[in-house]
Amino acid sequence: MAARPTSPTTKPPGVSLNRALSKLGLCSRTQAEVLIAEGRVRVGGKVARDAALRVDLNRDRIVVDGAPVVAERKVYVMLNKPRGLVTTRDDPQQRDTVYTCLEGLDLPFVSPVGRLDKASEGLLLMTNDTHFANRLMDPASHLPKTYHVQVGTVPDEAMLQTLRAGVSVDGETLAANSIALLRSGGRTAWLEIVLDEGRNRHIRRLLAAHGIEVKRLIRIAIGRLPLGGLAKGTARHLTPEELALLGG
Repeated sequence: MAARPTSPTTKPPGVSLNRALSKLGLCSRTQAEVLIAEGRVRVGGKVARDAALRVDLNRDRIVVDGAPVVAERKVYVMLNKPRGLVTTRDDPQQRDTVYTCLEGLDLPFVSPVGRLDKASEGLLLMTNDTHFANRLMDPASHLPKTYHVQVGTVPDEAMLQTLRAGVSVDGETLAANSIALLRSGGRTAWLEIVLDEGRNRHIRRLLAAHGIEVKRLIRIAIGRLPLGGLAKGTARHLTPEELALLGG
């Protein structure tokens, strides 16, 4: 029987070369593309100039600037993101990034697990373990994320019920697992909002649809892992006990 033709949309086995360098903890995919374009990367003894080249991390020998690239140790870091930092490694606008919080830590290349927007604060995880990161970010995991949100109004119970019902914005349904009033004073209040998915600017868009201004947004827990007393702008390695809280 003749072999079944390969579908034109089927990718060859392995991962792209730029992704391989990122998975091995050497650099970001963007930085890897630069190294590849400059002819500084060899695969199997030959210069590789195609970032999309498929490689097998278990079999192919990858060399950068004459040195073999080997997998770094797996690291898991939590940081307390301050407002004003962007969650990216390479920012075209040259804004300060969350990587400034990692200064002083002896780390291989790590990537954020999900994002917090520039104006948001709180718990952010970073790792070089892509399997761990993908598991936490998989919508099927329904991993709850808890936020404390200061708003520019004091919502009554009717408004809270309206918020809990969710809303459609730009064709997306934005809802929360739970929304509770924590405290209020004057013209502002603090809400606790729990999500099990993370659409772009989810909470801000949900509240804005009801004319509610967000003054501060702080993520205080991911799953059973709390932010705790970690000082703003600082980072540290997760303990084995904390990693276990995330199923690691």
